[in-house]
Amino acid sequence: MPLAKNYEKQDCSLARALELVGERWTLLVVRDACYGVRRYRDFLAHLDIPRAVLSERLRTLVDAGVLTKHRYQSSPPRDEYLLTEMGRELWPVVHQLSRWGDRHLSGAGPCRIFSHADCGSRLDPGGSCPECGRPVELTDVEMRPGPGSDATLRDDPVSVALRRPHRMLEPVET
Repeated sequence: MPLAKNYEKQDCSLARALELVGERWTLLVVRDACYGVRRYRDFLAHLDIPRAVLSERLRTLVDAGVLTKHRYQSSPPRDEYLLTEMGRELWPVVHQLSRWGDRHLSGAGPCRIFSHADCGSRLDPGGSCPECGRPVELTDVEMRPGPGSDATLRDDPVSVALRRPHRMLEPVET
C-alpha cells in the first residue's frame, strides 16, 4: 500500500505542522534564516539544495507566513527572505533538534554553540539562559562554531562567514 502524501486525516497538531515543515530541506531553510541567511543565492550555496526544490520551499514558507519576501536594491533587483514572527517561533524547535543531534549523533561535540549575547552563557536545552534565568529572544542569541564543527567540510561563503561569532537574524555577509 503506498504511503499517503499528507496527514489530512490525522487529528493532530504535530501532523499539521509536519505538513508545512516536515519536507526534506524545509527546516534547514528555516535554520539558515535564523542564522541570518536572506538571499536565494546564499541559501543555494550553503545548503547544496536543487534550485527547483529551494524555490518551492521558499514559496511554501512565504505562502504559509513563515517567511516574508522583500525586494532589495541591486542590479538587477533581487529578493531577500526574512523570518516572520511565526517563523521565529520555530527557533526553539530548530535549537532542540540541533541539541538532540549534538547529544545523540555527533561524537565530537556540538557543531554550533548558542549563547546569550548579553552575558555569554550557553543556552540550556530549552533556550533559556541559566545565568539570567530567563528565555532568550532569538535576536539575543549568539552562535559560534563548536568542537564538533569541521571547517574542512564546506568552503562556500556562508559557511566561511558562520565560522565567526554571529548574532542570530543578523544578515550573513558573503
